[in-house]
Amino acid sequence: MSVQIFNEQATEERAENARMSAFVGAIAVGDLVKSTLGPKGMDKLLQSSTNPDAALVTNDGATILKSIPFDNPAAKVLVNISKVQDDEVGDGTTSVTVLSAELLREAEKLIEKKIHPQTIIEGYRIARTVSIEALEKHAVNNGDNPALFRNDLLNIARTTLSSKILSQDKELFSNLAVDAILRLKGSTNLNNIQIIKKVGGKLSDSYLDEGFILEKKFGISQPKRIENAKILIANTSMDTDKVKIFGAKFKVDSTSKLAELEKAEKVKMKNKVEKIKKFGINVFINRQLIYDYPEQLFTDAKINSIEHADFDGIERLALVTGGEVVSTFDKPENAKLGYCDVIEEILIGEDSFLKFSGVAAGEACTVVLRGATDQVLDEAERSLHDALSVLSQTTRETKTVLGGGCAEMLMAKAVDQAAANETGKRALAVEAFSRALRQLPTILADNAGYDSSELVTKLRSSIYNGIYTSGLDLNNGTIGDMRELGIVESFKLKRAVVSSAAEAAEVLLRVDNIIRAKPRTADRNH
Repeated sequence: MSVQIFNEQATEERAENARMSAFVGAIAVGDLVKSTLGPKGMDKLLQSSTNPDAALVTNDGATILKSIPFDNPAAKVLVNISKVQDDEVGDGTTSVTVLSAELLREAEKLIEKKIHPQTIIEGYRIARTVSIEALEKHAVNNGDNPALFRNDLLNIARTTLSSKILSQDKELFSNLAVDAILRLKGSTNLNNIQIIKKVGGKLSDSYLDEGFILEKKFGISQPKRIENAKILIANTSMDTDKVKIFGAKFKVDSTSKLAELEKAEKVKMKNKVEKIKKFGINVFINRQLIYDYPEQLFTDAKINSIEHADFDGIERLALVTGGEVVSTFDKPENAKLGYCDVIEEILIGEDSFLKFSGVAAGEACTVVLRGATDQVLDEAERSLHDALSVLSQTTRETKTVLGGGCAEMLMAKAVDQAAANETGKRALAVEAFSRALRQLPTILADNAGYDSSELVTKLRSSIYNGIYTSGLDLNNGTIGDMRELGIVESFKLKRAVVSSAAEAAEVLLRVDNIIRAKPRTADRNH
C-alpha cells in the first residue's frame, strides 16, 4: 500500500511513468514538426481559437512550436531548444527539434532493454564529441577568398530557402540576401537591414534597395527631393507649446486676452523653430507630431520636416544616417547631425515613401517584399530572416559543410567507428546516437515521397566507401554530389543542432520523477 504524502493539489509520476511521459511528449513534438523538414517539407496552418481571423501559415519550426501551448514538460524543453537555435543561428529550428526527439526515441528502446539512463547519457556524450570532431574535419573554409566565399553564401541561402515559401524565386532571394549581408561588412546587426512588406504584386517583384526607406511623407508644399541632406533627428513636442502652469486655471474676461495667450504660445513656438534653424540643417525629422504653424515656419525656412516617424524608424534612422536623437536645442555645436546624399519621395505600390540614399552607414539597406496576401508576406519575411541570420553568422564563422544529409551521415559514420571501440553497454548508446543522426536523411527522403530505406542505405554505403560529398538529391530521388549541386550549410548551424539536441535529450533522460503541484496560496499556512 502506498502512503499519500502530497495533498490533493499535487500529483506525482514516478520512474517508468515519468520517463514515458517525458519521452512521449518529446517524440510527439518531433513528429509534429518533422514533416516540415527539407525542400519537399510541408507547411503548417496555425489558427487562433480566440481570434478566428488570425491564421498563420509557416514552415519555421520555432514559429510553429512557439505558437502552440504545450502542457507536457518535455515538449516545453524542445520548444526552448528550437527557440535558442532561432536566436543563436536563426535557422535549423526544425532539425534541432527532430534530432532531439529521435535521440529520445532511441533512448526509450535502450531503457526497455534495462540500460541505465546514466549509461545512455555517457554514450551520448562520447558520440556528441565524436560527431562534432567529424563535422570540423569535413568543414571547408573559404573565408579568405571573396569570390568563393560569396558563392558559399549564395549556396547556403539557396539551401535554407529551398525548404521555404521563397523556394520558387530562390535565385532572386539568395542574391538579395547575400547582397544585403555583404553590405554589413561582417556585422551581425540585422537592424541595418530593414524589411518593408507591401501587399500587392507577387513575390518576384521584391527587391533590395540601398539606403533606407521611411513610410512617411514630407510636410505640405515642401520639395519632394532634397540633395546633401543635413538631418536633425529629434524627439520633441512641436504642438503649439501650451503655457504650462500645473494645476492652474485660466480665467479670461475678454477674447483679446485669449488672443494674447495664443500669441504668447506662437512666439514660444517660433523661438523653438529659430533655435532649430541655427543647426544649419535642411531636414528636420521628429518622432512626435508637428503642427501646422511650425510646419509652415519650416517650409519658409526651406527646411523639410517629417513628423511622427515611428520609434523603430527613428532609432534605425539615427543608426543609419550617423546622427543622434536630440530633444533639446540649446547647444547646436554638441549635436550629431545625420547626413545622406539624397532624400526623395518614391512610390511602392500605391503608397508614397521617403527614400534616403547615400547614407553615412553604407551598411544599411532595405528589402521591399511584395506578395499576394498578408500570410504570404509574413512567411516570406520569416524565411528571409532565417536566411539573413544564418548568412550573417556565416560571415563570422566562415566554415561550411554539405547539406542533403551528407553532414549527418559523415557524423554517423564517425560515431559508428567510435562505438566499435567502446566496451560494455555504453557502446549500445553510442550506436543509438548514430541511428538518430541517420534519421535526418531518412526524414528528408520520406518528406519528398521517396523510398527512404533504399535511398539512405545507398547514401550510407556511398559515404562509408569514402565518397564524402554524397548526399540526397531530392529533386531526382538519387544520390548526388552535394558540392556540385551547391547544397551547402553553415558549419555553425550544424554544430549548434548537434550539441543542443544532445543536451536537451540528456536533460530529459535524467528525469525520473514528475511532480505537478499548484503553487502555494495564502490559505495554505503549513
